[in-house]
Amino acid sequence: MLFNSFAFLCVIPVVLFVYYLAIHVCKPKGNQIINRVGNTTLLVVSYAFFFYNQPVYTLLLFGITLVTYLFGRVFAGLPPDAKEHKVRRNLLITAGALLVLLPLAIFKYYNFLLESSADLMSLAGIDWTPERMNWIVPLGISFFTFQAIGYMWDVYYGRIPAEKTFADYMLFVAFFPQIASGPISKAADLLPQIKAPREIIWSNITAGIKLLLWGYFLKAVFADRVAMFANPVFNQYEHYSGGTCFLASIMYSLQIYGDFAGYSLMAIGVGRMLGFRLINNFNRPYFSASVGEFWRRWHISLSTWLRDYVYIPLGGNRKGKGRSYLNLFVTFLVSGIWHGANLTFIVWGALHGVFQSVEKFFSIPKRPSGRLILTLRVTVTFLLVNFAWIFFRMPTLHGALEFIGKIFSGAPGASLHVARPDAFFMVLAILIVIIKELVEEINPQFSLINHSNRTVRLLTYVTLIFAILLMGVLDSGQFIYVNF
Repeated sequence: MLFNSFAFLCVIPVVLFVYYLAIHVCKPKGNQIINRVGNTTLLVVSYAFFFYNQPVYTLLLFGITLVTYLFGRVFAGLPPDAKEHKVRRNLLITAGALLVLLPLAIFKYYNFLLESSADLMSLAGIDWTPERMNWIVPLGISFFTFQAIGYMWDVYYGRIPAEKTFADYMLFVAFFPQIASGPISKAADLLPQIKAPREIIWSNITAGIKLLLWGYFLKAVFADRVAMFANPVFNQYEHYSGGTCFLASIMYSLQIYGDFAGYSLMAIGVGRMLGFRLINNFNRPYFSASVGEFWRRWHISLSTWLRDYVYIPLGGNRKGKGRSYLNLFVTFLVSGIWHGANLTFIVWGALHGVFQSVEKFFSIPKRPSGRLILTLRVTVTFLLVNFAWIFFRMPTLHGALEFIGKIFSGAPGASLHVARPDAFFMVLAILIVIIKELVEEINPQFSLINHSNRTVRLLTYVTLIFAILLMGVLDSGQFIYVNF
């Protein structure tokens, strides 16, 4: 059930009503009963949400939850500093990690590994055609797997205590607003909120609605509008000129931002209405002055996860510059592999690792003070990120290289003609988002949707709703990151 679907718009008010009613009815019985009933309600809704989308894989979600919970309980019973337990602990964490990552490896990378093996064997003169497995990748498997294994590692390293209440831990892994595409929450952030007393706070409800509204605008009006230009060109790039391909690459950069940021805001908004504060996943990333800064502002929950569970365990920057460059490269190689079993994702991740290693090698400062230099740095960073997105978008490495070749050669070809009303709405949506982001980048405290003047706020709400109804592509289009 997608956030931008009609079914979701019908179901979420019912979910909120039942949840608030449960809290209200249990209020005289004390916080403990409120918490238990509220969590049970959310757990049932979360599993129902997952079951509605993919009934069979609900067992997989439960299995990963059970395994990480049990391993967490085992680690809690072993003294972390006792030398006689060191070998046992290492064997246990290795076994736990393999058990949890195995389904992810099978569902996302089995066919890729088979085909890669067949290609290598063909180089040796051996003709082998493997049989592909035609299964559907479980919804959000990359997200809930990383969230669960992050908890297990945190308990292993003694950063947090093991959760004792299995139902609370089940809700942590399966929390329905974020299970499909994140944000990836850390146990230290979300579990205390799950265990905290519940109450109905009107400011949380209004804040959540505002986030939902802007998220819906980013998806339906902004992302899906620019997709009307980007998708046809990427899908049939052979027919279009180099200039048109370059413009399409820019449009895709805008599309993936609006699509994923829109989803994240909707997830955060739903969570906020339920009384939870999920991690903010985006902070105007295209105003970054370096690729390193871009990753501190783009998909923040994933970049934080990679830093804490890949980069730092590899040694981070503690073992010399050369090793830190390698660690950075490996970390973003993992990011590329996490996104999908395709050479294009691996190249995309490797490029981001190389870009950041080069920045560290030349000691490029985070944010220059001069406005001209800052503008130049932001432009260069965006172009580098935009270049890497081409590999992310194209289904094959060959196609990505041909697409890039057309751009740099200025190859002749057709231009994409967009109907005048669609072109007008697309340009208008782009201008709205760019102006809003630019104003808030200059003055982070400024916000029309949260303006102190009530009239300004109401006008903003009405304008957004009108824009969504008039300009939005209201076809419940799939979110890009649901595929990961």
